[in-house]
Amino acid sequence: MKKILLNGVDGNFGQKAAKVLLEKWPHEDLIFTAPTEKGLEMYKDVDVEKRVADFNDSEGLVKAFEGVDTMILISMPFVGPKRRAAQKTALDAAVKAKVNRLVYTSIVGAGEKDIDTYEVNDHVWFEAYVKEQPIHYLFLRDSQYAEAMVSNYVNAYENTNNVLANNMGEGLMAYISRDDCALACACAAMSDWQDRVVDVNGPEQLTIGQYIQIANEVTGHDVKYVEINDEQQYEFFDSIGVPRTTEDMWAQTATNFPFCSDGMVTFGRAIRLGQMSTFTNDFEELTGQKPMTVKEMFEDMENHLIGSRTSTND
Repeated sequence: MKKILLNGVDGNFGQKAAKVLLEKWPHEDLIFTAPTEKGLEMYKDVDVEKRVADFNDSEGLVKAFEGVDTMILISMPFVGPKRRAAQKTALDAAVKAKVNRLVYTSIVGAGEKDIDTYEVNDHVWFEAYVKEQPIHYLFLRDSQYAEAMVSNYVNAYENTNNVLANNMGEGLMAYISRDDCALACACAAMSDWQDRVVDVNGPEQLTIGQYIQIANEVTGHDVKYVEINDEQQYEFFDSIGVPRTTEDMWAQTATNFPFCSDGMVTFGRAIRLGQMSTFTNDFEELTGQKPMTVKEMFEDMENHLIGSRTSTND
């Protein structure tokens, strides 16, 4: 069996992908990494090889990636030059270590010619860089996490008088659960697929208004969608203390706000412009099962909130 290395097993997404791999792949052929020994402590009783992969230590990374066939790289939680530098360092080390294939969690919209968003631009850049290297790849272009909008919906009826306002308008998104994205990631690593893009989409395309209608039917609440423009969206995020970028104080505020306003505003704009409406059956082809519906997630709402985002970038 081929050796699969999963980076970032200490993060939310990484833990979910690790669980799938532990259930489906021989443990002797798994390697789990985290940036520090502390990040590996939760796996101390799990019979897989564990290595520290510090993305600030390029020489150490080469050693950490030795003997690996397929490496999973979960995109960094910070955005901009730090993300690009960290991921470039990891990829360069993988190439030096002669890793055969990279599985990378990208994002919906990364293939759009005119896309220009704070979040997506990094993925576009990194995908292009990967293609220049002597390594096989799978790019998993995940749709928006439905959990993010579940949390926004809860906030609407708890804190904003049953109003959910944003700048998505009538744009379509095939919302998908983070659990399904992690499943797809693990299945991609276990597959023989290579040198292709996999669109990880949910089972239905919805406007945000349709999304809220489903939520209301399941929960009995009466949340209403109000479309606002981009500047109004910025003003709202400013009013509740959301940082504009992932620089400066973002790491300290990530527990309360696991996003930045530049990311959310430009993301919403791209949805409104139809740049993130990709809708395929790649998920079912890859995993052999159907993705969860928005209705199913609201029926189990407590287990489908977005949660805290890992913001470690040291």
